[in-house]
Amino acid sequence: MDLDLQDKHVLVTGASKGIGLAIARSFAQEGARITLVSRREEALRSTAEELREHSGGIIGHITADLSKEEARAALFDQAPDIDILVNNAGAIKSGPLSARSMEDWRTGFELKVWGYIHLCMLYAPRMRARKSGTIINVIGMGGRAVRPSYIIGAAGNAALIGFTNALGAETPQDNLRVFGINPAATRTDRMTDRLRSEARQQFGDENRWAELLNPDQYPFGSLPTRRRWRTLPSCWPAPGCITCPAR
Repeated sequence: MDLDLQDKHVLVTGASKGIGLAIARSFAQEGARITLVSRREEALRSTAEELREHSGGIIGHITADLSKEEARAALFDQAPDIDILVNNAGAIKSGPLSARSMEDWRTGFELKVWGYIHLCMLYAPRMRARKSGTIINVIGMGGRAVRPSYIIGAAGNAALIGFTNALGAETPQDNLRVFGINPAATRTDRMTDRLRSEARQQFGDENRWAELLNPDQYPFGSLPTRRRWRTLPSCWPAPGCITCPAR
């Protein structure tokens, strides 16, 4: 399938692993030029080499801690002229209100909520001025199917869903498309690391993490994996998409 992505410049944040890596791989396979962004230099370099080897495309990377405003501004200065922005970087701690500190709230919001909003503030005006561009915010079902055990994520994701809807309602007149994608729980490295930690606490054995998964909570009784995100470009042109069918 030709999705007309050849030589499009795509910037993906949180791209060194998990959903971000799967998204970058999909765009690379479609012939896009990719800039990977993460705070982990070694992982980024390895990921870029892997994508170049498999796609033969132009794959670059920028190391940046996107929880910091100055790092986001520096990223924009380094890569101002992109066709597609994929906001995916975010690591919000789980737990109920009683288990989380104000620092947990600040840390989670700085990277994901303020990170997404700030990058949109930087890139959207440039895309609107040239009458071309796409912004994809990978948010999460935690903002719709809210749970007390993920209260920071519930608040942060709900804010981003509202923000994305509002921005996306304004920009079509300038040919800038803004989408929000809400993946359900996905078996990424971050999720399995969290489950391993919980298994250590509950069972004294991190290798029993799979016992914490309730098959009744997931479609077809299993946790979706990041491999399903390789189909992402097929839903890229969909108008107004807010819940990704590929999840």
